[in-house]
Amino acid sequence: MSDDTPLVLVAEDERDLSDLYRTWLAQSYRVRTAHNGRAALDELDDEVDIVLLDRRMPDLSGDEVLDRIRGRGLDCRIAMVTAVEPDTDIVDMSFDDYLVKPVSEEELVRTVENLRIRDEYSDGVKRLFSLASKKALLESETDSLALESDSDYQRLCANLTDLRADLDDKLAHLGASDDLALIYQDLAQDDADRDA
Repeated sequence: MSDDTPLVLVAEDERDLSDLYRTWLAQSYRVRTAHNGRAALDELDDEVDIVLLDRRMPDLSGDEVLDRIRGRGLDCRIAMVTAVEPDTDIVDMSFDDYLVKPVSEEELVRTVENLRIRDEYSDGVKRLFSLASKKALLESETDSLALESDSDYQRLCANLTDLRADLDDKLAHLGASDDLALIYQDLAQDDADRDA
């Protein structure tokens, strides 16, 4: 695998589960494992894209590890994968997804893939705004006839079109997720409840 392949850190104290998750993910991702909270923090660096974090681990709990990851300012997506049933204590926690064990291979792989796409989508949106801002600036400050014949401007427009299409594809893929559909249903229900 290349260094561009997303890197997943599995922080799980049960070695059998850690090995199983590694096996499930190894076809598409680079995988590191850690078997306690301190080891998870030692394995964390700027290369890690996604963290699968158990809440109950020896040494430091997953909750403490989550706080320290966010405290370090690391730009990674985090899914809690745990036997701890969610309660209202999760409201202020800064994870991106939450899976309750036992999880299936399909569920784990789908979650990691969705987190990867969300991260790419977020980066793409930032780039989209940057390109759109440049295009708008050029159009407000430069004669339109001059822009039509300028190869750099044409390349900018082509990149903007390609990026929009790519983001639409990523959003469609995310939209295919049952979990995302449930989120939108919940949001719609919340809006309906407020309007009632």
